[in-house]
Amino acid sequence: MKSGHLSEYFRQIAWKNLTAVDADQHRSHQHEFGGVSKLRQLLGDDDRLNIPTTFIYLTDDDPEPLRDQAWLSWYDTRRKQAHRGPEYRLYFPDTVVSNNATEGDLLIIGVRPDDTLMAIIAEGGSTIASQLLWLFGADQKHPGYSVKGEVETNQLRLEFASRFILEELGVEIQSVDDNYLDQMTQRFGSAFPSTRDFSGYARETLGDIDLAGDPDGGLMALLEREEVLFRTLERHLIGDRLQAGFEEIDDFFKFSLSVQNRRKKRMGSALENHLEHLFQVTGIQADRNPVTEGKSKPDFMFPGIAEYHNSAFPSDMLTMLGVKSTCKDRWRQVLLEADRIPAKHLLTLEPSISVAQTDEMHRQRLQLVLPARLHATYTTSQQSWIMPVSALLHLLQSRQAATQR
Repeated sequence: MKSGHLSEYFRQIAWKNLTAVDADQHRSHQHEFGGVSKLRQLLGDDDRLNIPTTFIYLTDDDPEPLRDQAWLSWYDTRRKQAHRGPEYRLYFPDTVVSNNATEGDLLIIGVRPDDTLMAIIAEGGSTIASQLLWLFGADQKHPGYSVKGEVETNQLRLEFASRFILEELGVEIQSVDDNYLDQMTQRFGSAFPSTRDFSGYARETLGDIDLAGDPDGGLMALLEREEVLFRTLERHLIGDRLQAGFEEIDDFFKFSLSVQNRRKKRMGSALENHLEHLFQVTGIQADRNPVTEGKSKPDFMFPGIAEYHNSAFPSDMLTMLGVKSTCKDRWRQVLLEADRIPAKHLLTLEPSISVAQTDEMHRQRLQLVLPARLHATYTTSQQSWIMPVSALLHLLQSRQAATQR
């Protein structure tokens, strides 16, 4: 199921890189963003004091964004001076977000459908900054603010990659299909099934898909179907739990945290489950989560861990695949998981990883693999290096064939 248009979540946006003056938090308890004349397209000509605003600060290092609820104030300081032209100011208070902002960070101000604002600050040059620019179809070709009076409404922008980024911002995307709810409750009852069982069920509901003929499209179809089914079941089970109520506020917070943690862990497990099925369908030998050195457990070893530990087996016929639905800076963990294999592979669903990160991966001999549909979130130069799932399968099949002669 589709999730609607991006304009359902943001009507208009403006963006810029913060200057030293913007990020200077030592001048007063009330600060202002500079160079705001272009924001009249966004905020209009009327004075608006204390507009409710969600502030968010994102980096690649911290899995949880910093958040604060505060306000932005917009007004013309010369409104009572008819003989002078307007001079607009955009003020903001001290927040945990503004205290972390630095020169060069990306600022995006978005107008939500209810006329509240979201002030998103992403660390300059980070993957999350690249993702936000891609999501909104923005660029950084000139200093100062750029404004989009109408946010991109292309349906494709709300497929998998877009939902991924919006949920990083805490924007909840309703992606459910109640046609399967009765079937799931009859099959699984009032509890979540294991991730392996649920992945198997998702494959059943899709029927015959040509995984061997179109591994990139087939893998994405499986992941998107499982995501919709999971959110459908989750909404049902969470609704029951919320209706039952909580005795203490801490119990509610613990429940909310458990929901978020389950979502994150489930996506990674689902990706591994469907990859394991893909390898089986295409006749590729693999061991999942074997032990290499010490306590290292790569996600997949090809053709298997016995061959890896057999010193007579040629190391250039071994392949190690790390699997991370999201990677951020965690991709470096993959480099330490198989000493016999200097050139490793990492399959991820992370859209628009920064050029700096992919350049470092390339230097570290880590080959990035993504389903073909997600390649469009990357720059042209990055796309020339990224490997689609089909190419990974071809590599694995050719190495397997070479060792079986």
